[in-house]
Amino acid sequence: MSTTVQHNQKELWGQPIGLYILFLTEMWERFSYYGMRALLVLYMTTATIGDERGAGLGWTSKEALALYGWYTMLVYVMSIPGGMIADKILGQKKAVLLGAIVLCLGHGVLVMTDIWAFYTGLGLVILGVGLLKPNISTMVGGLYKEGDIRRDKGFSIFYIGINLGSLLATMIIGGVVAKWGWHAGFGLAGIVMVLGLINYLYGQKYLQGVGDFMPSKGDDNEVSYGQLYSKLFSSPVQLLFAGVLLAASGIGWYFLGWGYGLLFLFLTAIASLLMMIYKELDSQMFKDRFMVLLLSFIMVIIFWGAFEQAGGLMNLYTETNTDRNFFGLWTIPTVMFQSLNAGFIILFATLIASIWAKRKLKGKEASSLFKMALGIIIMGFGFLFMVFAAMEFENSGTSSMIWLVLAYLFHTIGELCISPVALSFITKLAPVKYASLMMGVYFAATGLGNKVAGIVGESASEYGELTIFSGIVIFTVVIGLLFIAILKPLKRLTHGAEESERVLKNEEAEGFELADN
Repeated sequence: MSTTVQHNQKELWGQPIGLYILFLTEMWERFSYYGMRALLVLYMTTATIGDERGAGLGWTSKEALALYGWYTMLVYVMSIPGGMIADKILGQKKAVLLGAIVLCLGHGVLVMTDIWAFYTGLGLVILGVGLLKPNISTMVGGLYKEGDIRRDKGFSIFYIGINLGSLLATMIIGGVVAKWGWHAGFGLAGIVMVLGLINYLYGQKYLQGVGDFMPSKGDDNEVSYGQLYSKLFSSPVQLLFAGVLLAASGIGWYFLGWGYGLLFLFLTAIASLLMMIYKELDSQMFKDRFMVLLLSFIMVIIFWGAFEQAGGLMNLYTETNTDRNFFGLWTIPTVMFQSLNAGFIILFATLIASIWAKRKLKGKEASSLFKMALGIIIMGFGFLFMVFAAMEFENSGTSSMIWLVLAYLFHTIGELCISPVALSFITKLAPVKYASLMMGVYFAATGLGNKVAGIVGESASEYGELTIFSGIVIFTVVIGLLFIAILKPLKRLTHGAEESERVLKNEEAEGFELADN
């Protein structure tokens, strides 16, 4: 991959113009993804006849949720091979282009009503997102020179694009489906993806020197995954761990079915690759940074395992246990509460990033690891409001929607402390030639968090919402405090990867202040 940066990039509001090109591309991609995500389960469970939105697939809720769970996981897990393809074959810029084209094709196929088109379209969307998502995030990091303090803020601005796409999708696509039917909604997702592709092609002149690397024989940055796997057989310790994981995959296949078995085999292959990458790194500094990066992914899995209750347990709680009547004038649809997170992000993303940047300039603790650990704690406190909601429901048979609003607010602040920061952290610590792969591993960790969320949410039927919400509060706060307790040794292992971040020139300081206003 390329970390080459065009040092004389044109700027807008203190940031490279290329950032806004990637912002808009990701915004339309996220519109298409979240639009599809909002429709999928409803479409699958709608009867084949007699619905004003058109024929659905007539599946049971269990069947629909099973496919939905695998779909949302695979979208993120495919970021790993997507990163590998960029590292080894295409480079990030071309991988993003190919991913956008495949996404357009996928949504186009979904417009058709045949069942083969449904499966084919989903498969193409999974492949397209896998190619685009990890590599466009890596390209954002490539816009900045080493030590540029604007990097974290740039990722936060980029993150606004992600959530603006989500907000627009949840606000618009439901109305389109209600008026013109399911496949019009799928078609709209495809149209906006075409807009994203056009924007990306137009903006190539602002992305010169970013993501252009093409692997060539003999290059020091050449990635050979085949050679890494072959060296596994001459590495006894790594081979032993790989064997244990392989045996565990076989057990999972036997007891949980072939789907989980294949997933465990895939994760075994990735874990083996990561072990060999660690062994092959040519200095202790790089090894230490790599290990810290992997440990940070534990926080990512835990965070999303709790946060994604929003689409599961919290969503069901909103539907059945919350008084959604707005001053007797309007009953707020359950799905609209999903827009709170995206709306809060758009409102607070730059503010939170500015607070952290100013804190860093004052010499106070503002490392990425600290932000991520604090983000888990803040998000955990958001579930405290759900505890209050569950207690109110047990006492009165209903609960106020203000608890939901406060919970989503705290979840959003926690998300802003961990998600864009983690994206930036990867570009700082990942070995240069494996940066796209590590971005893919990050998104795979996000996908695993989604799966954990489903498992936790399902347990509510046995233990009750109050117990689950209370357990999430306790667990997330303890994990966040644990990482803060070991913050100093973890920071030492980064070998000053973030210490050089400062305003390098007076012009950059002025640009930073401009972007801050």
